Amino acid sequence: MASITAAALAGSTVVLLVGVWLVRVYNKLVRMRNQVEASWSQIDVQLKRRHDLIPNLVETVKGYASHERDTLAAVLAARGEAITHTGGDPGRADAENALGQALGRLVALAEAYPQLRASENFAAMQSELATTEDKIAYARQFLTYAVQQYNTAIQSFPTNLVAGPLGFHRRELFTSDDSDRGVVAVGL
Repeated sequence: MASITAAALAGSTVVLLVGVWLVRVYNKLVRMRNQVEASWSQIDVQLKRRHDLIPNLVETVKGYASHERDTLAAVLAARGEAITHTGGDPGRADAENALGQALGRLVALAEAYPQLRASENFAAMQSELATTEDKIAYARQFLTYAVQQYNTAIQSFPTNLVAGPLGFHRRELFTSDDSDRGVVAVGL
């Protein structure tokens, strides 16, 4: 009878330890998933800030370079497409990358128009845009780290035994496309 009690106690201890481990793993994965979502939220804040700056920047450029309609239209179209995506939507990174390229072409116009470059309003908005772009870059770095940690956790043994069945799935990074890494071309 003592051996049955010892075996039952050992079995209960194992079940209890497995239960505690499952709870800890689940809670860790929830914290990591929430960190990824919070990181996306920070990117959303900065991207909204950039989206809000664009109409004013376009209007300022329009006053000095009204015949650059294609560039101005491309910026507004890219902004419109970028606004339609939220959070980690598929295609969001591509839309934001396209917007970044269009903005680069718009800002590069200042080189061709000295009076635009000298405009205090344009300079202030360009500075605000540069600050916003820096904040976006930082938020993207933070998101990359959070997604990498989360993806590693859900793919690593033995956590992957819990992650898949409980609905924790791989998250995508917010990456730049290859064209963002090159020099902005200005067509005049």
